[in-house]
Amino acid sequence: MKTKLVLILVLGLSFLHKQELYAQSFEAYEKHQYIKNNDTLPYRLLLPGGYQKGKKYPLVIFLHGAGERGNDNEKQLTHGGALFVSAENRQKYPAIVVFPQCSQKSYWSNVKIAGSGTNRVFEFTNGGKPTFPMQLLLALMRDLDTRYGIKKQQVYVMGLSMGGMGTFELVNRMPETFAAAIPICGGANTATAANLKGTKWWVFHGGKDDVVLPRYSEEMVAAMKKNKVNVKFTLFPDANHNSWDAAFAQPDLLKWLFSQSRSR
Repeated sequence: MKTKLVLILVLGLSFLHKQELYAQSFEAYEKHQYIKNNDTLPYRLLLPGGYQKGKKYPLVIFLHGAGERGNDNEKQLTHGGALFVSAENRQKYPAIVVFPQCSQKSYWSNVKIAGSGTNRVFEFTNGGKPTFPMQLLLALMRDLDTRYGIKKQQVYVMGLSMGGMGTFELVNRMPETFAAAIPICGGANTATAANLKGTKWWVFHGGKDDVVLPRYSEEMVAAMKKNKVNVKFTLFPDANHNSWDAAFAQPDLLKWLFSQSRSR
């Protein structure tokens, strides 16, 4: 019994230590707000180590899921924040990384949701007026371009769940911008697939996802292939909705992302 208690204590302290390290490392993400017409989009910004003004860097936009919505400018780093702030990845892939935060009652993409669990249905629109957070994000993209040195041929977007859906939508609304995109457990209107050709895609989903069913990614990938979009698809057979954990664990994920370049 004593051995078990010691083990539990050690594991608990290890977990707290890791959480403390994560909290400290997340401080590297500067807190910002983009304000337009009295509307505010909180975002966290990670600059490369030794950032030099006047030098150009790749840009990564990361879109969080519905559970991280709000205005605290913190929750959006819950999933994915540790991936980019690790010392190893910052050294290997110096880039400007931006985590915007969607407001609590809104969504990145134009989608209607009905039902729950495996009966939940997502109805994606094709076009239409962007949601307020998407409007602010589009404006933020232009603002970042004026304030930082960004390599136009190396602009990327990633997102999970609601953010995976937002990833498809952002590329659809800015089809000449992104070199590569990684939507995780997302989906979109298949009619938009023809507009995604200029971007290289790596799509992820969990085979047992009962929140956003795998068919939403599968149908998009099929439509993308039909329209000759450069896309690869990884389905984790035993993963549920948190397939981002498996996606982040892919050893060549960031290597693949940063190796993509868009011809200008």
